[in-house]
Amino acid sequence: MIKYNLECNNCKKSFDSWFSSSKEFEKIKKLNLLNCSNCYSSNVVKSLMAPNLLKTKKNKDKNEELKIKNLKKKLKEYQKIVKENFEYVGDNFTYEARSMHYNKKKIKKSIYGNASLEDIKDLNEEGIETETIPWLNDREN
Repeated sequence: MIKYNLECNNCKKSFDSWFSSSKEFEKIKKLNLLNCSNCYSSNVVKSLMAPNLLKTKKNKDKNEELKIKNLKKKLKEYQKIVKENFEYVGDNFTYEARSMHYNKKKIKKSIYGNASLEDIKDLNEEGIETETIPWLNDREN
């Protein structure tokens, strides 16, 4: 099957049509069976068409690599903001978050650290707001 972009010389309307082969197009055209879908004129010609090429795996891989690289760059920028403005509490994150939440006299500060998904779920159920972000090690490329 081949798809042609056709144009009517009378009304200048463009439309697409499928043919089993280029010979089939010529045969139908010669028999005056090809009509404009707008004005029904048989004065229809093929117009220039760009081929529809599939992306190669190599191009697809490069695009994916570029997306991943940009995502990692954004994550690094976000991490920098967190490191500069939050206090790192390491594995004590769950304890520190609870003590800040329940001890009203304790100074509220922004913290970040490590916690399991189960701990994060428990904190959220207790009404302690947390956010989870992917963290890249400085040694990762």
